[in-house]
Amino acid sequence: MRVSGRAQRIEPFYVMEVAKAASVLAREFANTASPMLFLNIGEPDFTAPPLVQEAAIKAVHEGATQYTQATGLQPLRERISDWYAQRFKVQVPASRIVVTAGASAALQLACLALIESGDEILMPDPSYPCNRHFVSAADGKAVLIPTTATERFQLSADKVQSAWGDKTRGVLLASPSNPTGTSIHPDELRRIHSTVSDRGGITLVDEIYLGLSYDPQFGQTALALDENIISINSFSKYFNMTGWRLGWMVVPERLVPVIERLAQNLFICPSTVSQYAALACFEAQSIAEYEGRRAEFKTRRDYFIPALNALGLNVPVMPDGAFYAWADCSAACQKLKVKDSWDLSFEIMKRAHVAVTPGRDFGVADTANFIRFSTASAMPQLQLAIERLKTLLS
Repeated sequence: MRVSGRAQRIEPFYVMEVAKAASVLAREFANTASPMLFLNIGEPDFTAPPLVQEAAIKAVHEGATQYTQATGLQPLRERISDWYAQRFKVQVPASRIVVTAGASAALQLACLALIESGDEILMPDPSYPCNRHFVSAADGKAVLIPTTATERFQLSADKVQSAWGDKTRGVLLASPSNPTGTSIHPDELRRIHSTVSDRGGITLVDEIYLGLSYDPQFGQTALALDENIISINSFSKYFNMTGWRLGWMVVPERLVPVIERLAQNLFICPSTVSQYAALACFEAQSIAEYEGRRAEFKTRRDYFIPALNALGLNVPVMPDGAFYAWADCSAACQKLKVKDSWDLSFEIMKRAHVAVTPGRDFGVADTANFIRFSTASAMPQLQLAIERLKTLLS
């Protein structure tokens, strides 16, 4: 059977490959005094709050399980619009919001709607691997631009301008970013978007961690800059609904019919039960719960990053959002006499029983010297992980 060139271009999602290996090892350690700690997957340990769960049960009991519009329930689009107004003081009409089957569907729809075969999309190195694969699946080409800690591991307008070529179609950014947890300063984002717009390009911004921002100067939506910016968001991270597979995108009015047509054919509609449940995310009681959880994520960050630094696993930029630590592991590799972060990750799993993610997934520039920790686990697990790493590295 012949496999398409498109499928062959898509690399494995190494985060999940490592997760499978960690699960195998976890079974070996399950009945020992040192079971596996999972700091490798970016999934909140919190689940959907009570009102959201109750709304899902009610939808099932009342038979509200049939197809919705491809663009999503109108009341949900309106709730999301209100959230932008209340949280970010930005007016985003519900008519520009398309509810999707997770942020992944939103990214796929955006790429299919805007990218022609051979188009190039600029993005930072390191960055979330699936974003470049969405570009590739649309027959485009992701162009990774190396970034540094002094740049917060984000693109700059100068780098976008230097990298822009005849085939460049636009940029795909993430703020806050996975794996670094860093955001683009609004002033720099404005300059990037101006550079892109002057060349007739598109600016796509992955904002799925925007609700989990800890610094007011960074916790602003790109939608405040221009209605032509395309924003991708999700109910997975801030709203703690990972397995519910629900997200949304905000696009210019003229693009909505195009996205709707693609969504009708590719997805029919997002999960109906998840949509009715998500309506309860915006109730005052739920928002209060989410804000308390956001404070807890910040507390975890404030403990874990200094603890890693003290072990020589230096995090060169303090994350201002999300729940990740992008740590330079060069010294640890030398100490344990391993080649790079890939080998180190397996050593940590085998010897300290802590699952982490090597940098291989996130780019090619300097990622062999970095590992990503997820701080989405509870504080006792983070503290125990630090103790085990301390023992291993000392």
